[in-house]
Amino acid sequence: MHIEDLRDYCLAKPGVTESFPFGEDTLVFKVGDKVFLLTGLNDHSFNVKCDPEKAIELREQFSEVMHGYHMNKKHWNTVRTDGSLTNKQLREMIDHSYELVFASLPKKLREEISNL
Repeated sequence: MHIEDLRDYCLAKPGVTESFPFGEDTLVFKVGDKVFLLTGLNDHSFNVKCDPEKAIELREQFSEVMHGYHMNKKHWNTVRTDGSLTNKQLREMIDHSYELVFASLPKKLREEISNL
């Protein structure tokens, strides 16, 4: 998955914004002002939030999935995109992260985003 495809996929989700809060090389995607994905513009990986049990399962199943680099290792995975993972598998991990963060938002904000 190329950075352009990753960006387009994330921005197509309701309520998503992008920014560079950590410098010009790290692209951050948020929903409701909460981060669900980070990626370096020149990296072949991204960080996504993950249910702790599922995070461990994914790390055991795929060598491309590791504990979150510079993140809470219990809740975040770093996923390499230059390996054998399919775009479908990558999108599923992105979707899971988005859904976890979206579900943690206040009800009123979730309703506002859902009505966009």
